[in-house]
Amino acid sequence: MTIQQTTLAAQTATDPGRRVTVVKNRHVPLVGSTLLAIGVALAAANLRPAVTSLASVLGDVRAALGVSAAWTSALTAVPALCFGFAAFAAPWLGRRLGMARAIGLSLGVLTLGLVLRVIDGPWVVLGGTFIACAGIAVSNVLIPVVVKASFPAKVGLITGVYTGALAAGAALAAALTPRLEDHLGSWRLAVGAWALLSAGALIVWFAGARHGAESTVVRSAAPAEKRSLLRSPLAWVITVFFGLQSLFAYTVMGWLPAMLVDSGVDRNTAGMLLAVSMLLSVPVSLFVPPLAARFSSQGPMVLALGLLSFAGIFGMLVAPSAAPGLWVVLIGFGMGMFPLALLIMSLRTKSTSDTARLSAMAQSLGYLIAATGPFAFGLLRDATGSWTVSLVLQLVLLAALTGLGMIAGRPRYV
Repeated sequence: MTIQQTTLAAQTATDPGRRVTVVKNRHVPLVGSTLLAIGVALAAANLRPAVTSLASVLGDVRAALGVSAAWTSALTAVPALCFGFAAFAAPWLGRRLGMARAIGLSLGVLTLGLVLRVIDGPWVVLGGTFIACAGIAVSNVLIPVVVKASFPAKVGLITGVYTGALAAGAALAAALTPRLEDHLGSWRLAVGAWALLSAGALIVWFAGARHGAESTVVRSAAPAEKRSLLRSPLAWVITVFFGLQSLFAYTVMGWLPAMLVDSGVDRNTAGMLLAVSMLLSVPVSLFVPPLAARFSSQGPMVLALGLLSFAGIFGMLVAPSAAPGLWVVLIGFGMGMFPLALLIMSLRTKSTSDTARLSAMAQSLGYLIAATGPFAFGLLRDATGSWTVSLVLQLVLLAALTGLGMIAGRPRYV
């Protein structure tokens, strides 16, 4: 028995109300090393190529497979739908396996799904995309928890690195996949190539993810049962806010190239413009979270980003061919709402356990909300023959998103 354990045993003997708990190694935070930060960034870089790589060649995929508009709409909705359902399991996996193994498993599942979805027909594409996105969903929920637990003094900075890498990965996949298709002669090889990036991230993750030493905790009494976040109005505001910003982002990622092509932009340029919108999120992700974390309220930042998104979508509605580059730039800056939403989850909670619970609630229910967007957006386009109704609906949802975000940004806790 160590000196610490002897002391704790003596304290427990003199105070029966105390309870000694030894926290297992896999249940303590990961060591916040530079290599872990790199692992977080590389893992993040793999959380969107599964979506944007396919979106950038969606027309070719549809033509090659001979599928309907309804199938295409379903494919664009699969990521958010899967993120919602699979996110329910993420906290359980984190507790059962520990953060290092749980996130490592998610990257492995992502790699498997990226390979499977390019080996056969329409249903295999859907199934493989669902598997890949199930892996993404677990990392979506758990990585923000790792950021708060392992880098408590640098939450804003590491959140910026995480979301910046996420946006960069999305941009690279959107820009390079059409060119890979031209070079390799196959959309399957071009889309499947992104499995190499996720496999590399998996190797770096296991190299850098190390749990700290076992620790012994003394509690004066049994811990009180925590109130369900389902009874917290603020938690619901954050959840719907996250859901609407995800709905907006995945609708843009799924359909922006198609909208640009319909307005007269060629396929490669449309893919590049989608990449630009994703890439612009990188500087926003690097600067907005650290800046926003300095203020008690994040409402003004939400309003600024909401107005940029609104202006970009309004431009696509009234004059899509007049200045497509400008509309894409405005949309890209506005999509910096995502890192702000993640930061708000950390700032509105008092502990890492609350962050995990709020992250699971917001992402599971929020992504189910988001799944309706890409599907409805595509069906409305098919039913009406134009993007007008879909874009008007986006403007309405952006107004609601901005209002909810300003409420979520007020300084209080769930």
